[in-house]
Amino acid sequence: MGIPLLQKLLVGSYVVRQRIAGRKRYPLVLMLEPLFRCNLACAGCGKIDYPDEILKQSMSVEDALGAVDECGAPVVSIAGGEPLLHKKLPEIVKGIIARRKFVYLCTNALLMEKRMAQYEPSPFFTWSVHLDGDKEMHDISVCQPGVYDRAVAAIRRAKERGFRVTLNCTLFNNAKADRVAAFFDSAKELGVDGITVSPGYAYERAPDQQHFLNRDTTKRLFRDILRRGRGGRNWDFSQSGLFLDFLAGNQQYHCTPWGNPTRNVFGWQRPCYLLGEGYAKTFRELMDETKWDSYGTGNYEKCADCMVHCGYEATAVNDAVANPLKALGVALRGVRTEGAMAPEIALDRQRPAQYVFSRQVEKQVEKIHRREHEASLAGTH
Repeated sequence: MGIPLLQKLLVGSYVVRQRIAGRKRYPLVLMLEPLFRCNLACAGCGKIDYPDEILKQSMSVEDALGAVDECGAPVVSIAGGEPLLHKKLPEIVKGIIARRKFVYLCTNALLMEKRMAQYEPSPFFTWSVHLDGDKEMHDISVCQPGVYDRAVAAIRRAKERGFRVTLNCTLFNNAKADRVAAFFDSAKELGVDGITVSPGYAYERAPDQQHFLNRDTTKRLFRDILRRGRGGRNWDFSQSGLFLDFLAGNQQYHCTPWGNPTRNVFGWQRPCYLLGEGYAKTFRELMDETKWDSYGTGNYEKCADCMVHCGYEATAVNDAVANPLKALGVALRGVRTEGAMAPEIALDRQRPAQYVFSRQVEKQVEKIHRREHEASLAGTH
């Protein structure tokens, strides 16, 4: 089972409570980035291209747990950077589990075996290991040989110790459907508990801009992959069946970026995990003052090709709660991989892209220098 029954029950009851309360916007998964540092330099990553002043920053335990409390989402995905580089991460994870939140610790697994003794198996804890395909595919994706083998060894060790482990797989336009399907088959043999799969997003500062998928290519690729697995029924996915149905072009969804809010060392990121176009000091400020209608496919040029889970998984979950028979149909029959696709969102009214990320980084560096200067002045008195 890709998603444990306990998680389905607790998250489902949370969503129902939000709907009964009449809340239009509410978080489903908190994306917590306690640092940006990483021990890899993947060509398709837009998260590590920061000045040294920023890469040295780490979120405090108090800020991390405060974000969990402030947000209230039932699931916390700890990302980065490489989270296992954070010295206080075990304390953060323990605090989140004590709050009965489901923790997915996203890691490239290079430090996983070394750090594993600092964590305990729990129904609320999952290792989410980044693997972008088989050995050749993954090592090319992360730009370093040998990473796949180390990740697989760490997964086997974690399963031996009783941990829950899922795979986090990102696909680019060089992905081949038959190889991806074979990789998913091998995941079952490896004994992982589920797979999270998503098309890559075109980070504007990623070194490699040639291998990101557009929406049409994404739909055709996922139809080709899922067709090889009986509409996906051959594999355990740790995500909504309706999200997979969306990736295969069968649903016309608009993204709900507030469903997966991001808290990092800068604050609450606007508007989502993928776009850094400003930061709010509080979660309430993020929710109330972000111009949500300015973003998303059809509204903003940068979002035109996005079909990533952090934007659309919450949409699919809400749809499943509102239309349980539709969700049940996909679960029983599998994702449809033939026939007409749902109409695409028109792009003729989208506003042009604004390239403001560099200025946002400059502002954060200025804040760091200002804090350091004030601290040095305080130390002289």
